[in-house]
Amino acid sequence: MADLSKPVIVLVRPQLGENIGKAARAMLNFGLTEMRLVAPRDGWPNPSAGPAASGADIVLEQARVYDTTAEAVADCAHVHATTVRKRGVTKPVIGADEAGRLVHTLPGRHAIIFGPERSGLETEDVALARNILTIPINPEFGSLNLAQAVILVAYEWSRIGRELGDAGEVLVQPTAEEALPPAPQEELDAMIAHFEKLLEPRGYFRPEARAESTRRTLRGLLTKPGWNHLEVRTLRGVLSTLEREMRD
Repeated sequence: MADLSKPVIVLVRPQLGENIGKAARAMLNFGLTEMRLVAPRDGWPNPSAGPAASGADIVLEQARVYDTTAEAVADCAHVHATTVRKRGVTKPVIGADEAGRLVHTLPGRHAIIFGPERSGLETEDVALARNILTIPINPEFGSLNLAQAVILVAYEWSRIGRELGDAGEVLVQPTAEEALPPAPQEELDAMIAHFEKLLEPRGYFRPEARAESTRRTLRGLLTKPGWNHLEVRTLRGVLSTLEREMRD
């Protein structure tokens, strides 16, 4: 049973096996697995696709090949054509975020079609679509490679799904390092006293009338970061090294 919340990624006349593999890798990063290929130039399967997929083998293994774009999207109720140009076809123009929202909210299968690397989709391909999917891009350099285009669309689909709360945890945030708690006050006091011990004989707290204010400012500076005990220990080590050099 197809998961209708996941779009089908259709690569129309892709030219290089490496690009198909990279597109598969981009798809699987965001939980998409259904790839369809329309008349791949070098045939299918392509030995160059596997290494470029970097482990996204399930996408390549399940990829289906069609002779025409019309056949590839025949079972889809909604087709979105990725292109930066309308190519003489009048269609509604949407962004990747809106396309992702449509996939999650409109019933029926959705297909997102991508054109060949060199030339993009032809007019007859775009004519099959309900709308044109494009993104704001530098008008002086509107050149995305195939995998980049796929990953942008896949990411927006995933992001919108999490926003709507109906797509499960498609993305998992990389685990952040667990932060150590701030050092106990006694360790901070010892570090501050160490600073003062080194600074006092060098006249840092002069004139005497401003010494108390200078000490408070120094304490505020050293306590503001919320050092953990390892950081305090490192700073104490730095001070001890400087102290030894001064004695020498």
